[in-house]
Amino acid sequence: MIRFFLLQNRQGKTRLSKWYVPPPSNQSNSNSKVSLTPEAEKARIEAEVHRLVTSRDRKYTNFIEFNNYKLIYRRYAGLFFTIAVDLTDNELSYLETIHLFVELLDSYFSNVCELDIVFNFNKVYSILDEYMLAGEIEETSKREILDRVKFMEKME
Repeated sequence: MIRFFLLQNRQGKTRLSKWYVPPPSNQSNSNSKVSLTPEAEKARIEAEVHRLVTSRDRKYTNFIEFNNYKLIYRRYAGLFFTIAVDLTDNELSYLETIHLFVELLDSYFSNVCELDIVFNFNKVYSILDEYMLAGEIEETSKREILDRVKFMEKME
């Protein structure tokens, strides 16, 4: 199951953040008595994920074990697409998931760039929602997903 999906640039700005499972509550340990709000915990996790993904050498795999889940990431130009999944899930299938999402964006925006994602974030989220639902892959046909998104545009 997908825990969260992140799209971040090289500078650490999160351009897309979709959480399917709430972040784990901050365990109070002896050093820290302050518990973080869910939004602050998400921001902390996003910053840590960015640090891990951007500092990793290219000669290593695109899979990182992180807390109680696995991070699968892929870099396209200056953007890092990251999916957090259960430890037992298939890594290669999620690499293909990231690739298909990039192909969807590329088909929809005709050669997508970061500015398309920034200025049309609502369309990006609707494409993601047609592709993934409740942390599971809903549809794998690129044509079907894009047809649904275009149908939804007509309904607006």
